[in-house]
Amino acid sequence: MNKRIRQQLKYTQNFLQSTELVNKLIEMSNLDKDDLVLEIGPGKGIITWELARTVRRVIAVEYDDYLYKKLSSMFEGRKNVEIIKGDFLQYELPEGKEYKVFANIPFNITAEIIHKITEKNRAPQDAYLVIQKEAAWKYIGYPYYKESLRSLLLKPYFEFRILHSFQKTDFRPVPDVDAVFLHIRQRRKQLLKEKEGRLYQDFITYIFTRQNKGLGNKCKRIFTHKQLKRLARDNGFNMDANPTELRFEQWYRLYCFFADRVSAEKQALVAGAYDKLMKEQQGLDRLHRNRRKRR
Repeated sequence: MNKRIRQQLKYTQNFLQSTELVNKLIEMSNLDKDDLVLEIGPGKGIITWELARTVRRVIAVEYDDYLYKKLSSMFEGRKNVEIIKGDFLQYELPEGKEYKVFANIPFNITAEIIHKITEKNRAPQDAYLVIQKEAAWKYIGYPYYKESLRSLLLKPYFEFRILHSFQKTDFRPVPDVDAVFLHIRQRRKQLLKEKEGRLYQDFITYIFTRQNKGLGNKCKRIFTHKQLKRLARDNGFNMDANPTELRFEQWYRLYCFFADRVSAEKQALVAGAYDKLMKEQQGLDRLHRNRRKRR
């Protein structure tokens, strides 16, 4: 890794300084002596060291060459710690194996990390992340914030909770943003099976990405006016409401009505909405990367 990239990482990852605070965070979690724990970006090893004293095995994935060498030396001979050199976003998560995640992640790749660890069939039982507060709110949605497309797509499978709010002085370098300790837990009973999940994500994405204002206008092709009026009355929302104003429970009931009571012809109208949005976002990401290269 060249010096420029290392400098970029230096200012996007803020390291915890207090062993006492790290132990407090571990005590807030449900980690125990039988757990396999994956750590993302161990940095200087302060969390890794305390995890190694608590759980059966720690796998720590570090991108930075310099930090990897220091960590390898620090944990040489420690049989329950494995330091891996690599990019976590390229790391293959365990499949069909129980594990947990505990990490102070780089804030600039939060979305990519959470997308990866919430992959079906590879998600951890629990993930404990030090994360920027505003980002956490977007994933949690209500009661901290309005629901977002991100929060609604994940909530049938995961539960979110903030366990701790940090002081900026808990970190070095001191960040410009507030941070929290976020717990992401797999639902013991997931609300949707795989086929249902595909229809649900298309349904939610279709409505969120419609250009019309108000749910009544956004949904007029997939619900009749009479159906939507009844749904609004029974579920306590206004037909002029924006999508972010409804809570997950209201969205879930809307979806269940759509899946059970709406014709296959109308269900077909939402098909592919999620994949279309992902392709558009990937195109924008490539455009932004090319612009940065030309500067």
